[in-house]
Amino acid sequence: MTENAHASGSPATPPTADPRGGLFKIVGLTGQVLAAVRPDQYDLVTPCPDYSARDMANHLVSVLRRVTVMGSGGSFASVPHFAEDVADGDWAEAWAVAAKEFDAVWSDPSVLGRQIGLPWGPVPGVIASVIYTNEFVLHTWDLAKATGKNPEWDPEMLAAPLANMHRAVPAEPRGGPVPFGPVVEVHEDAPDIDKLVGWYGRRP
Repeated sequence: MTENAHASGSPATPPTADPRGGLFKIVGLTGQVLAAVRPDQYDLVTPCPDYSARDMANHLVSVLRRVTVMGSGGSFASVPHFAEDVADGDWAEAWAVAAKEFDAVWSDPSVLGRQIGLPWGPVPGVIASVIYTNEFVLHTWDLAKATGKNPEWDPEMLAAPLANMHRAVPAEPRGGPVPFGPVVEVHEDAPDIDKLVGWYGRRP
């Protein structure tokens, strides 16, 4: 999972524009994808082979909670990797609750300059917002791919991840401490979402 490695979509330098618009939009889209997961799909394997659709849904809820905690000055490690308190099928409801708490913290412009404590060290909120936009895009795509969904990817939610992907995670090395497979080449005219997930080792 991208969140636990330095190679997680972290831009080399802070973006010049406020990147939170894309983050807010992917939070909205993720809720829609979670709401569409059917009971017969819970055990389907996602493009992250160690994660079923159930695992990915639980992880996404946990990550959103974690982003809120960190934006408030809390610890990354204080939030578990999976939201095991959420019952099967209740992910969209849990997401909606977590999204309101997230909005309350991340809608404050001062969060952009706040130091966010990630596992490899603190980064300004402006950089953390790009990291987590990328995190949510990739794992929402994973869940959508596993469950046969084809959501509409707003260009704003892809802009910062696309702009930073080559610096954040070079083409080599991959594997081991870098939690991505080899780059999957896509056509130059491919949709932006395919370019992004292909760079991170997923097959569109």
